[in-house]
Amino acid sequence: MNARTNTLTDTQFRIHPATRPGLVDLAVADLDRQVSFYQTVLGFKLHERTETSARLGAGGADFLRLTLQPGGRRYRGTTGLYHFAVLFPNRRELALAIARLFSIRYPNYPTDHILTKTTYLDDPEGNGIELYAESPEDGTWEFENGEYVTRRSDGTPSDGREPLDVEALFRLLKPDDRLDAPVPPETRLGHIHLHVANLQSAVHFYHDVIGFDIMGMAPAFRMAFVSAGGYHHHIGLNTWAGEGAPPPPAGSLGLRYFTIRFPDRPALDAVLERVKGSQIPVETIEEGYLLRDPSQNGVVLTV
Repeated sequence: MNARTNTLTDTQFRIHPATRPGLVDLAVADLDRQVSFYQTVLGFKLHERTETSARLGAGGADFLRLTLQPGGRRYRGTTGLYHFAVLFPNRRELALAIARLFSIRYPNYPTDHILTKTTYLDDPEGNGIELYAESPEDGTWEFENGEYVTRRSDGTPSDGREPLDVEALFRLLKPDDRLDAPVPPETRLGHIHLHVANLQSAVHFYHDVIGFDIMGMAPAFRMAFVSAGGYHHHIGLNTWAGEGAPPPPAGSLGLRYFTIRFPDRPALDAVLERVKGSQIPVETIEEGYLLRDPSQNGVVLTV
């Protein structure tokens, strides 16, 4: 499951290796429609519903919260969510998810990253989503001299963005499979990918302050990956919305925040101490400790 990298950097402080993304909270204009989409199109389970919010996941911990934002608008060319990525436990479960999309003709874009198999889509309000499964037996990727390089298991190169062989994936399905079944309980938030205003300042925040390892930077491609415990990436960062992109106005639709979930309180406190030592404002909310990265993306530290 791990990517290889030539740019993994040690610091005096490293985040606990069991740290993971927890959930993503999205501000939405039409809560009923969004809940219906995530239940019927993606098979998420509804854990809790109120008049103004909904929590969804796979039956265990929530990995998606939808919060009603009356009158909210979506803005382009700003920082915020590029996509959130839902990790399935294996290729067969991903095949079921993609077959479900195909059966209702929902637009999606199956892609072979070699290290992972994936498809991309947007929800009805334009939030980017990735559905993926790990496939390290097929190859890996790494960063070489600031370039993103992918190689298949036989050593041949790939651009890492090949069309997915959907027919081969669908051979994992059985005739009696139900395409309307909920996602399996092992499904979780695998990573989150953000639009940022400046790559260097974002990497400084997530690496030097929070303590994630730098898994690679590709300045020419205007992206960087950071993670805990050697995973290929828990957080993707890019400036594809434009260098110096502004944050969306208050009350906008889209990302409210995502959570970084620590395995225990001491691991959280170690990072919280560094955040406060860096003079970064912290607000205590129900979910945990809310702060903002240099691009004003909301980040919540929690256990």
